[in-house]
Amino acid sequence: MGNKERVFGQKEPGANYTSRFGAYVVIPNEQQQLILVQAPNGAFFLPGGEIEPGETKEETIERELVEEVGIAGEIASYLGEAVDYFYSRHRKTYYHHPAYFYLMTKWQKVGEPTETFNQLSWHTAEEAIHLLKRGSHIWAVKQWAAQKDSEPAGQ
Repeated sequence: MGNKERVFGQKEPGANYTSRFGAYVVIPNEQQQLILVQAPNGAFFLPGGEIEPGETKEETIERELVEEVGIAGEIASYLGEAVDYFYSRHRKTYYHHPAYFYLMTKWQKVGEPTETFNQLSWHTAEEAIHLLKRGSHIWAVKQWAAQKDSEPAGQ
């Protein structure tokens, strides 16, 4: 993957940015479809979210998976870091959003999501790439797809 910084979005000159660090996970099912979270505004994201004070990236993923998807699982690997610059119309804030992405291949349903306002759906990698809102999330799906495609048959 190299050390090249992966940056998405346009940084607006003169804008005051708030840093918001996040941790997200790519979760394929047996059909190699990925689960996506659709927010009430219609935007699609990978499961995960903002790292709260005192949390590790892994603890963030554990919490967010229960909140958004109702599952628990084990992180299989680290896909990498990417940064998004964006403006939230809802919060009227410019964000600098470094995000850390992981792959989870072993998971199980532990209940219904505690956040009831999102919609969940499974998509192929190609569909996910077209649906996802953030460039960093698209990058993470492409990283997973490239790894998956380079594995020997039967893996």
